[in-house]
Amino acid sequence: MIYSRREVMSTLLATAAAHAAASDSKLGIPGPFPGRVVAVNSENSIISGQYQPEIIRNMMHKGMLSLTGAPGWPDAWRMFVQKGDVVAIKVCPVGGAKLSSDPAVLHTIIDGIKQAGVPERDIVVFNRYRQETFAAGINKWVPEGVRLAWAAERYETWQLGMEGYDPDVYMEMALVKPGDNPNDVHSRRSYVAQVISKQVNKVINLPVVKSHQSAGVTLCLKNMSHGMVNNVNRSHINRELNACNLFIPAVVDLPVIRQKVVLHVLDGVKAGYNGGPGTPPQFRWEHKTMYFGTDPVALDKIGWQVVDAKRKQEGLPPVAETGPDDRFNHYWGQPQHIELASKLGLGVFDDAKLDVRRLSV
Repeated sequence: MIYSRREVMSTLLATAAAHAAASDSKLGIPGPFPGRVVAVNSENSIISGQYQPEIIRNMMHKGMLSLTGAPGWPDAWRMFVQKGDVVAIKVCPVGGAKLSSDPAVLHTIIDGIKQAGVPERDIVVFNRYRQETFAAGINKWVPEGVRLAWAAERYETWQLGMEGYDPDVYMEMALVKPGDNPNDVHSRRSYVAQVISKQVNKVINLPVVKSHQSAGVTLCLKNMSHGMVNNVNRSHINRELNACNLFIPAVVDLPVIRQKVVLHVLDGVKAGYNGGPGTPPQFRWEHKTMYFGTDPVALDKIGWQVVDAKRKQEGLPPVAETGPDDRFNHYWGQPQHIELASKLGLGVFDDAKLDVRRLSV
């Protein structure tokens, strides 16, 4: 499926106009710090394949204080959450136990939310699929009192089931998976998980730096677009029908998502540069850097550059030039979804307008 740039822009800008009036949250995407990306590196953050909890905490404290300008750790978190909020942490276990985020990262985020005044009972660790969450071991990381939630039991090729999804909140697009009935409106819709639409009012996004065969990279934007709604495989069912460029920005632009997601912590301590999102072992590397921001476009632009730089170092072409003849990639990658998202007002894409702060621990 091939779209001209004019057709893509026209579709996305029309969607933006329809939602502009509804997207009025001061904390909502792109948040109070558009264009700002804080990158915190520590060569000691991972040793013998194991995250180092004390170093991770120091990295996260430094990142959050630099992002916000707050005088202390609790103050930084109070900029985003406070007592009375119900907060979801959107994890990303699709990379499996070897390339998901780490307990040290999750626990530090939970500590920050608690320090801001939110009790454990009002914190929810969320992923779409229960089986995927358990396979990565995330269920073992969740502290007592914090809730673990999902929208569906497992990944399935047929993705039109509604249990766990909100029938009143959806993204509709004239994009139907082969075999689904194009006259059934459900085939054209992706419904938001009830956890996001009804059970929480704030979301912290916790993706991992990885390449992705169809989207080019899977970072902040894709962890929302493909991790918070159903009927997502219609966006990349095969190499000819790859429409991630359109699908990802359209989902993230839903008011319920762009108003509730207030912070992104992009984990690049471990990362993947080819064959994602599962990422074969030979394509994983220790990047030893974490990224913080309220602007998912800015974060994803930097993450995209990081992945492409590693690919160049390893003698591979950029993700946007990786064709389906590569045995580890079955699509033409579409990282251009990041720029298209910027056209919806979801963040800053232009390198000259980015405020990238690089720190070390």
